Amino acid sequence: MLGLPPHVTACLFDLDGVLTQTALVHNAAWKQTFDQFLREWSTHHGQPFVPFDSGADYHQFVDGRQRADGVRTFLASRGINLPEGSPDDGPDAETVNGVGNKKNILVLEKIKEGKVRVYPGSVDYLHAAQEAGLRRAVVSASANCKDVLAAAGITDLLEVRVDGVVAREHGLPGKPQPDTFLYAAELLGVPPENCAVYEDALAGVEAGHAGGFGITIGVDRVNQAEALRAHGADIVVQDLSELLTR
Repeated sequence: MLGLPPHVTACLFDLDGVLTQTALVHNAAWKQTFDQFLREWSTHHGQPFVPFDSGADYHQFVDGRQRADGVRTFLASRGINLPEGSPDDGPDAETVNGVGNKKNILVLEKIKEGKVRVYPGSVDYLHAAQEAGLRRAVVSASANCKDVLAAAGITDLLEVRVDGVVAREHGLPGKPQPDTFLYAAELLGVPPENCAVYEDALAGVEAGHAGGFGITIGVDRVNQAEALRAHGADIVVQDLSELLTR
């Protein structure tokens, strides 16, 4: 059924890059944020400016991770360690939270501009999963997940939402740790081995593999099928519509 093993009764979907095309919005916001930070850092420390790579840097260090984790991981790759600061730091604060909050402001601006698009194949799959009686949750590192779902018009197709806000409230480590997916399965009342994880991020498929889920499906939007498999995807598709015919 829907490309799933017969024992799978619940679907745990990542948001950005799986259900919605907001991964492009996040990527653009990260590049704008990091490039400005790196340019200023280079000037102040007498180092050459090397811009953020929207391909390699985004997928290796940022994609799928909670906002602060993405800041830490990418900057650490450049040998930069900032103080944590506090969640209410202003966007100009030279802290992990400050950099993350600057990026979030840019994302919110783009959402308000109506730059949220869905993948039609994913919406078809959501409807098919609902009609088949499969349980459905969205598991996203984004703190803006609720707004994105509403802007995309797919809120009612999902029963449970575990996002960056929920993770912070419950002290759940983000992907590549499996805790947010495990919590979504718990809220649905379905054992992990009876759940399918749908992810486009390398950190996300790592989380699905680590959590002992029934199947981890990699969604290859950017020609990284082999990397998705290497990080734990059991199968890889380019669009969820492919699973409707399996």
